[in-house]
Amino acid sequence: MKISQTSLLWLLLVVQAVCATFFLTDAALDWFGGETAGFRHLHQFELFLSLALIGGLVATITLIRAQSLRVQDMQRQLGVAQGAFSQVIENQFTQWQLSNAERDVAILSIKGLSIAEIAELRQTKEGTIKAQSAAIYRKAGVSGRLQLLSFFVEELLSEPLVNTSSSSEPADQSQA
Repeated sequence: MKISQTSLLWLLLVVQAVCATFFLTDAALDWFGGETAGFRHLHQFELFLSLALIGGLVATITLIRAQSLRVQDMQRQLGVAQGAFSQVIENQFTQWQLSNAERDVAILSIKGLSIAEIAELRQTKEGTIKAQSAAIYRKAGVSGRLQLLSFFVEELLSEPLVNTSSSSEPADQSQA
């Protein structure tokens, strides 16, 4: 049986909490000069708890390193996805034979900017942006901004960019 990282973290937390409680109680008894029968002569138990704390530190460091590597891998995959999306957009713009101005307007539309915002950024009139948008939609064979964005999302999701599993089984069958 394999222990999940979350379960291991909870186990480490419990072990460290027990160790901390013991050492705090021991320190309090030392501070106030109180002694309970048998509690003061648990040097072997203190050694065991100290070793458990060191083990917890080693395990925590190992988990932090694993998480750091996982984050780096996810950032790499995100970079691949972003690059692939940009490449899909550029290839499609070329196929549709969009002018440079139309490419700019299309990118800003895909990013979600309004006609007024695009006009302000491009320092032109809203009517010009509307005309360029209409030309983009006509060349792309779509009826509007939402369909334009949907085209690229569908294109991007049609094939996996990075193989994230070593299994060739579809994700649906994993629940069976």
